[in-house]
Amino acid sequence: MFGAPVDLSFNDIGNLEDAWTEEPRSGLRPIKRTSESKYQSHCLRLNNNNIVELHGLQKTIKYFLAEPLQLAWLDLSFNKITHIDPILSELRELHVLYLHGNGIYIPSEVERLGVLPHLHTITLHGNIIEADKNYR
Repeated sequence: MFGAPVDLSFNDIGNLEDAWTEEPRSGLRPIKRTSESKYQSHCLRLNNNNIVELHGLQKTIKYFLAEPLQLAWLDLSFNKITHIDPILSELRELHVLYLHGNGIYIPSEVERLGVLPHLHTITLHGNIIEADKNYR
């Protein structure tokens, strides 16, 4: 993957469009920007916020990333998400999806992610769905 993650974690974001006012935190590797001020990264961290729904996810990805269609890693862990939004199944290059520590409770919604050809890691522990022993 190229570029450090765009890290918008721990910002008390409730609505994804609120993220647009935030400056990503700097990590060990600097985040490179294009001349259009977009980040050269395939990773987006929105964990440990107060996100309830994923309305505006595509716009947020396009706002931050120089190559939004190449998003490979998305961290939505420790939010307040209760449903696996169909918008996630449009992220065709997604390899890693962290959804642990949310309130997801409908097992059949996980099947929506089966259309993602490169998805090899998804975390769902710490969700209500975990009580169903067949959720995996």
